Amino acid sequence: MPHLDTLKDWLGNQQERQAFIEQIRLHLPAEQVERITHVLECLIWLLGVLDKKNLSLAKLRQLCFGATTETARNVCGTTPVPKEKKKAKGHGRTSHRSYTGARRVGVSHPTLKPGDQCPGCGKGKVRKWKKPAVAITVTAQPPVGAVIHEMEQLRCDTCGRLFTAPTPQEAGTEKYDPSVGVMAALMRYGSGMPSYRLERFQKSLGVPLPASVQWEQIERVAEPVSPLIDHLLLRLAQGMVFFSDDTTMRVLAVRKEIQAQSKPKRTGIFTSGIVGEVDGHKVSLFFTGRKHAGENLSNVLNLRETQHPPPLHMCDGLSRNDPKGHKTLECQCNVHARRNFVDLRNSFPKECLKVIQTFSALYRLEAQIKELGLSADQRLQVHQTHSQPLMDELKAWLTNLIDDKIVEPNSTLGGAIAYMQSRWTELTQFLRVPGAPLDNNEAERMLKMSILHRKNSLFYRTQRGAEVGDLFMSIVQTCRNNDVNPFDYLMAVVSNAARVKSDPAAWMPWNYPTALDHPPASSPSSH
Repeated sequence: MPHLDTLKDWLGNQQERQAFIEQIRLHLPAEQVERITHVLECLIWLLGVLDKKNLSLAKLRQLCFGATTETARNVCGTTPVPKEKKKAKGHGRTSHRSYTGARRVGVSHPTLKPGDQCPGCGKGKVRKWKKPAVAITVTAQPPVGAVIHEMEQLRCDTCGRLFTAPTPQEAGTEKYDPSVGVMAALMRYGSGMPSYRLERFQKSLGVPLPASVQWEQIERVAEPVSPLIDHLLLRLAQGMVFFSDDTTMRVLAVRKEIQAQSKPKRTGIFTSGIVGEVDGHKVSLFFTGRKHAGENLSNVLNLRETQHPPPLHMCDGLSRNDPKGHKTLECQCNVHARRNFVDLRNSFPKECLKVIQTFSALYRLEAQIKELGLSADQRLQVHQTHSQPLMDELKAWLTNLIDDKIVEPNSTLGGAIAYMQSRWTELTQFLRVPGAPLDNNEAERMLKMSILHRKNSLFYRTQRGAEVGDLFMSIVQTCRNNDVNPFDYLMAVVSNAARVKSDPAAWMPWNYPTALDHPPASSPSSH
């Protein structure tokens, strides 16, 4: 394989390239010559991208084929630290306890009951055992089903009067049950299924559900859910740790507004994700529009009570993530700093290995802390004892690389080092402040839900559609954070809309079963 520069010079010489094609045309069929020509054109384009974007081959491979995990073993070929062998996840049968949404049916013994004489020994008496035997039956059903009640009609053959059987109570008074809107919202905003796909799927199952009807039912159930978001927003503002990030989004109506402006101050549209805690429970909220994550976080902090101290704010270091007008203790993401060295591991293997191994030790310690369930103060003490020397050594080593002119400051490695040095205080807040996080994975992980929607549905049509999408994504992600079934939760909320509106604090995902178990004396029915 020729050197990259030589290959680029040869590909850039159109005369030599054309002469090569004419030469092989004498020996190969026209179809193969055409394929070779296309390969050369593709190679020219790839080299152009590398020059223009300053991408490494490793980075280009990740962009084309997807990134592998960035563990030290994968990126640098290091030997993993021996760990205690545990049973691999995902192997073996799923426990019946995992089927939290299953209907459980009790089955009594056909011939025995507690207190009967033992048929085996004939001496003792049988008692109820604490663990029942279990048989699991898994069945399938359409996301949305339908029942047609056919009321018999009788007609008098003399006077022609028609007598119709009364409609049964279970038929209800409306065609669409609230569960239709809940399921459509979960399918679209919770699982990324566009309305047109669900429409096609339902049609094939014999229960038509047009996309327009889906939206009508989703918007119908959004109204009783909205008070929960308002309450979560208010409670979230009082938290002590915030994670924030944003990703691009498409909203057609907003895009038209931007295009209609002669000189728009901002042309981007974003979905911001903000993660925090309410009463020890993780809450995730989405915001879609022209505002950046920092502006959305600023709106959240506007609701913060003045007696609270400045909160911790974890972000990726971009200025647009800063909540203007509010004092926060900024933390920055160590994963972003580490990734700069991961991308350069082929060009500077020795230097990058040192950085990656330091972060590996740091994250192993963090994993042990989580496994032990240490408090924030205990976690801080452990990091100060074990992580502080590692990070001090790393900082001194990086400084020596630049000061001793081992690494050129203007090189790509110099840029990665400068990134860490300029953000060292923010990157190492976990060594000084109890509860300070290591990275912004919480916010980036939650935004995958929004990215999935963008990938499958492509866009929101209106700002109202984006608001409804944010509402349901916030509820679904918060339910997942707290191991709550989002369908059961939303159905409970929709079925008790008046009670939710009057007291949303009692209807949070983590405490709503208590509200269900203690209905008021005269509970208003609402659908």
